[in-house]
Order: sequence, then C-alpha cells, then structure tokens
Amino acid sequence: MTEHKIALVIGASRGIGRGTALALAHRGAKVVVTYRQDAEGAAGTVRMIQDAGGDGFTKQLDIGDIESLGAFTAELIDEVGARWAAATVDILVNNAGIGLFGRLEEVTAKTFDALVGTNLRGTFFLIQALAPHLPRGGRIINVSTSLTRHVSPGTSVYSASKAAVEVLSRSLAVELGPRGIRINAVAPGPSATDFNGGAMRDDPELRGTLAAQTALGRVGLAEEIGDAIAALASEDMRWVTAERIEVSGGALL
Repeated sequence: MTEHKIALVIGASRGIGRGTALALAHRGAKVVVTYRQDAEGAAGTVRMIQDAGGDGFTKQLDIGDIESLGAFTAELIDEVGARWAAATVDILVNNAGIGLFGRLEEVTAKTFDALVGTNLRGTFFLIQALAPHLPRGGRIINVSTSLTRHVSPGTSVYSASKAAVEVLSRSLAVELGPRGIRINAVAPGPSATDFNGGAMRDDPELRGTLAAQTALGRVGLAEEIGDAIAALASEDMRWVTAERIEVSGGALL
C-alpha cells in the first residue's frame, strides 16, 4: 500500500498523469499534482482526489526549464511541510514529456533538442534536485513507452529519448540503491489518452488497427496505466528495482 505516503506526479493535469494521481490517492497517498500550462486541468485532478476523500494540491512545473528546478524543489518541500508536516516526498512519478514525431528528413534540430531536453534532460535534473529529499525506501517511477521495444515510422527521436530514460533508471537504481530507493520504468503501450493530440482516443480506425495487434484485443486506458504505476510504487513491489515494466496489453508481440 501507499497509505500515508506523499507522491509527486509530474504532468498530472490529464491522461496517464491524472490516472496515476487518482490511483495513488485511492491507495491512501497524498498527491502533489504538477502541470506545465493546464492549471485548470490540474485543479480538476485535485478535485477528483478530494471528492474521493483524498488530499492533494497543484504546483506549476516545466521540467524543460532546468534552471527553475532548485526553486521548485525548495518551494515544494516548504509546502509539503506546511500542509502535511513532512520533510520528504516518498514517491516521484516522472510522467511529464513531449511527443514530437517526424520521419528522418522531417526532424529539425529544434525538434530534436526539445524532445531530448524535456524527456531526458528534464527528467535527469529533476531526479537530481529531488533525490536529497527522498527518504530511505523512496521510489521513483519514470514513464517510458512501448516504442522502445517495437518500432513505428516517425518515432525515432521520441523513442530514443525514452530508451535513454530506461537506461537512466537502471543506472540510478544502482547509485541510489544503498539508500533503499527503488527506480523503475513503466512503458505504456497504445492508450486512449490526450497524448499526441488524442489520436488514439479520437481516431476509431487507428484505435481499431492497434487493438487488433494487441493480445488483449483493445488499447489501454489511462487509469489502467495509473493502477500499474501505483502498484509498482507499493510495498508489494519492494524487491523490484532497475526494471522496465511494459503495460501494453501485449501490444505488437
């Protein structure tokens, strides 16, 4: 269980981030919901948590702006202390990321730098900023993608940035393991969320094509990814670290 734990879910104003925040709250965690631009969506996530009897608050964060991470962390710890009389964050879920897609000839340096800067650079430096504020037994879960296992045209840089996050997770699991901190990566498969303009959610033909290539015969839901992340954060998975766990319903096997 994650009861009485404090969780920080990055990018939780919608989709998988929201599903994760709700799943953690359902299991008893207090949740800090971050957003980059969608303050209203993040507030909606907190209302859902509170309506279900949980507790949480929102905080703005752009992980692509690494110069802001020190101030963000200091303010976060101050607010956690004021609200919940705590000095640490038990669970960090790195869900924030961007998806920009294009074939080889279409990718620009700007697109490349944005993907790597947010998905990899931002994730690394946020972990660096928060690691001193995780207690012994803390957990970090980085959200990757099933596209690091199977391939699709136009996804090369996005997939590479997420593959790097998986390697990062394994390496840092060794560095932080002596403190009892577990780090894992969860790799969602095709899911009906807002990601990539909601293509999977809103395009029945695309959804049907991928559903037919999935062992369970459908695409995933945000809450199903969130449940898997919350389960991985629980004490039931206390002996699991440095792993990539795919949550895809058996996509493209």
